[in-house]
Amino acid sequence: MRPLRHCWFLTGPTASGKSAVGHLLAQRLGGEIIAMDSMSLYRGMDIGTAKPDEAARREVPYHLVDVLEPSEEYSLAQYVSAAWAAANDILGRGRTPIFVGGTPLYLKALLRGIFQGPPADWELRERLRREAAEQGPAYLHERLLAVDPAAAQKLKRGDARRLIRALEVCEKTGTPISELQRQFDQPVPREECRVFVLDWPREALYRRIDERVEAMFAAGLVNEVRRLLARGPLSRTAAQAVGYREVIEHLEGREDQHATIELVKRHSRQLAKRQLTWFRSLSECRWISMKADTPSEQVVQRIIEEGALVGSRAEF
Repeated sequence: MRPLRHCWFLTGPTASGKSAVGHLLAQRLGGEIIAMDSMSLYRGMDIGTAKPDEAARREVPYHLVDVLEPSEEYSLAQYVSAAWAAANDILGRGRTPIFVGGTPLYLKALLRGIFQGPPADWELRERLRREAAEQGPAYLHERLLAVDPAAAQKLKRGDARRLIRALEVCEKTGTPISELQRQFDQPVPREECRVFVLDWPREALYRRIDERVEAMFAAGLVNEVRRLLARGPLSRTAAQAVGYREVIEHLEGREDQHATIELVKRHSRQLAKRQLTWFRSLSECRWISMKADTPSEQVVQRIIEEGALVGSRAEF
């Protein structure tokens, strides 16, 4: 069951202060936090993901944190299933589920559902990869453009994984993936859900990002990544996380530490821009304007007041 009307969602770009505000919100509402972050799932990836420390976890229960080894992959469908199981468990104990995190795809899937499609056909995928290698980098995109122009327009030419999946779905079902996904792109009425985005002025957000990156390196991010690599290779998802990808390259000798820090800052700003674009595309979101001198307690009070006005007539 998707108990959407009983849940609260707090999101925002990286370094927007979600963790502190979410923690206070949970304390005020008698709630428990479900991480809505694709990287905090991984054990040992602590500094670069700004996970809650042990003191915070003693004050408020956190779910879907430290549930995977960094070598493991985790699908969107697995996350959504685990998240709703956690939410129902929290509600069953008379408490309030509060989703906190900045992974936009997780947020959209929780709100609107997901299209899972047919199971993977690994022979077909390998054939498409071979054909792409033989025909050139534009091959997959041009092929998809011929059978599903709507999907092709949304995907970059270099996004081989998603291009192959779109072609796979079309071949296995006989229906373009863009058409099949359309039923999962219907917004939830804003009066029937509580979704809040922490919104900072751009310059202030970038300043917070730079300060956070400096603090991560000062706290030992490089040694954290070194320890993770000593345990074995990271999964594709974990290895591509902003902060971790750049430090891995630094440890391989590609950049010195100063250049690595500047790269992480730049890539974090780019990540924030992508996150904000996603959030703006979701009409369910309510934007909470942030200022440096606004206490977190005041922000939480505004969220609670706005959330109290949200209707709860509809069942999900």
